[in-house]
Amino acid sequence: MSASKEEIVAFIALEFPQTKCIVEAVGDKGSTLSHDIGIDELRPGGTVSGPVMMSIADVAIYVAILGTIGIVPLTVTTSLTINFLRKPSAEARIIADCTLLKVGRTLIVGEVSLYSEGSSDLVAHVVGTYSVPPKHD
Repeated sequence: MSASKEEIVAFIALEFPQTKCIVEAVGDKGSTLSHDIGIDELRPGGTVSGPVMMSIADVAIYVAILGTIGIVPLTVTTSLTINFLRKPSAEARIIADCTLLKVGRTLIVGEVSLYSEGSSDLVAHVVGTYSVPPKHD
């Protein structure tokens, strides 16, 4: 029982309106999101802050999961590991490409590649695990 991009966007607007992440695409066990970069997203030194990159990666996994299993609001992050690879551009959106690696009954693992828009060089690589709540009949 998957959810469409439109259903996910509506759900996020209602339940998570504070996110600045934009859902660009939801596909078969994957998603693509973007996040605009402005002064609020930068840290000293003129680079995109780590929490911004972690946030878009986390939301990208969540969106990919909702697109795969349907709207299950209490699906939650249990683990998130990020490797920062190079300085992202302070003048380009961050793009997150997510692929779900394993979709189990109770755990789902996804990986996210983060880029500065317009570049094919990875700025960060993320792996996350989510816990899916048990179904109640």
